[in-house]
Amino acid sequence: MIRIWDNATGMTTETLSKMFDPFFTTKPIGKGTGLGLSISYQIVVTQHNGHLSCRSELGKGTEFAIEIPTKQS
Repeated sequence: MIRIWDNATGMTTETLSKMFDPFFTTKPIGKGTGLGLSISYQIVVTQHNGHLSCRSELGKGTEFAIEIPTKQS
């Protein structure tokens, strides 16, 4: 497992619920494609049978956890 966290502003529950959706972005129109987390999710979960999760709390930060099995079934 790899965990990455920050102590920035965190995310709202609305943002958290959409963050792995293709084309979702919090940037203004034309400033981002919103594909990064969707592609990351697909690689970790679909291609490697792993787990990609995120915890976030407003005012406290965000943590991503990536789990990839060492052996495929």
